[in-house]
Amino acid sequence: MNGTSKYDVGNGIHRVPLWRIAGYALNNSATNLYMFFMGYVAYYLNGFVGMAAVLAGSFSMMMRIWDGVTDPFVGYLVDRTSTRFGKNRPFIVIGQVILCVSSFILFHVTHMLPENVMLRSVFFIVMSMVYYVGYTFQCVVTKSAQTCVTNDPKQRPLFSIFDGIYNLIIFSGLAIVVAGPLYDKYGTFVHEGFFHDLWLLTAVSSAICTAIAVISIAPKDNPKYFGTGKAVKVGFKDYWDVLKNNRAIQMLVLSASTDKLGSSAKTTAVTAVMFGVVVGNFATSGGFTLYTSIANILLLMFGVGVIATRLGQRKAMLVGSWGALIGNTLLVLLWTFGDPTTFTLPGYNFQGWNFFSVALLVLTMVTGGLQGVAGGIVIPMTADCADYEVYRSGRYVPGLMGTLFSFVDKVISSLAPMIAGVVFAMVGYADKMPDMNSPYSDGLKFAGIFLMYGLIIVGLLCNVIAMKFYPLTKEKMEEIQGRIAEIKEQAMKG
Repeated sequence: MNGTSKYDVGNGIHRVPLWRIAGYALNNSATNLYMFFMGYVAYYLNGFVGMAAVLAGSFSMMMRIWDGVTDPFVGYLVDRTSTRFGKNRPFIVIGQVILCVSSFILFHVTHMLPENVMLRSVFFIVMSMVYYVGYTFQCVVTKSAQTCVTNDPKQRPLFSIFDGIYNLIIFSGLAIVVAGPLYDKYGTFVHEGFFHDLWLLTAVSSAICTAIAVISIAPKDNPKYFGTGKAVKVGFKDYWDVLKNNRAIQMLVLSASTDKLGSSAKTTAVTAVMFGVVVGNFATSGGFTLYTSIANILLLMFGVGVIATRLGQRKAMLVGSWGALIGNTLLVLLWTFGDPTTFTLPGYNFQGWNFFSVALLVLTMVTGGLQGVAGGIVIPMTADCADYEVYRSGRYVPGLMGTLFSFVDKVISSLAPMIAGVVFAMVGYADKMPDMNSPYSDGLKFAGIFLMYGLIIVGLLCNVIAMKFYPLTKEKMEEIQGRIAEIKEQAMKG
């Protein structure tokens, strides 16, 4: 099939050239680029629309909930779609077009409207709803196509390596660009030019990633590689049984959504507070991210490449969660009892190494790598849950699996901006988001520590508990793939 037959290795296992996994992972990068861009929406709402800081945080929460609400409907469409262009690729292309156009309108048109808070707010909300429909369209494929790209237990986790590397490059690289050239150019986040430049960088980069992803999954976006070996229509009535009886997806959703709440709490404002106010040097935040990202990538490659491919994805989740739990706890103690004002980095007015600087770098490197393993392995684990459903009931519903996970994940993580807004309001920032120019206070310091590390500790504890009840061990997945091969053989005979 399109030159891929040599990768169908028998016993129900089909593989794919490594470069296609690397290219397919860029679909997640394409949407993550927009997620990073939208991380500055509170500044736009506060500065151009006129919303108070707490309301701006609540807006992000409401939009994330709307984003989650659209997930089951889009998942339903994916499960019922079968075109000459495949099941997944139409959603990638349509989603990308919507994202590009709607985000341009959001940040280029809203502030051109008459200076009326209600008018601008309503316009921004309506366009944001359109934006998140596009976001869901493209996001769903990151999870739904996992099942057809490869089902080899040794190859499926490799997606996490590429995805983790890309995400570190995206978030680290853009953080450096924002903290350096863009902030130097405009001196503030509340500037039309700042949002235009960041939008242009996001839109072009995301479009390139999308094109590569579409090309990469083309030969495998075919009923031959779907869970039952043929296109099967499913209805809403089938979904309840899946939700009620698929223990794997239940535990994965619990694990990943609480974990995501913690990681989502590390907003732009939190980073600005920790480095601009507590450390006293916001410029070091970009360099700090660059330094730690290299080690994070190496640990991610080791964690997924060695643990997940040899011992299974569940084991990788447990190892990553326990390690990150210990690391984040130590980081809380370091920021609490250490002296952040001594932090220094080569290339940023370096004053020589000291305990706080070395400890912060080492702990962040190790913790970030282990946390990346726990977070990154979730997407290929979603494909395992979809395969488990084929094994359990004969239903192939990758759209449901991906969007069910996304729905709960987004609803839970949507609380992060609101929590950040409430926490900052409690220490005196109810009307304006704190930034790198805000004065230091102990309250602001501990608010930053809680948002930076406290919530993620809670999420990691939930990971450990959920994995105790997660049934898909390495041995179980081998059994499942054998059974799916039998189901496909029966389907072809029928």
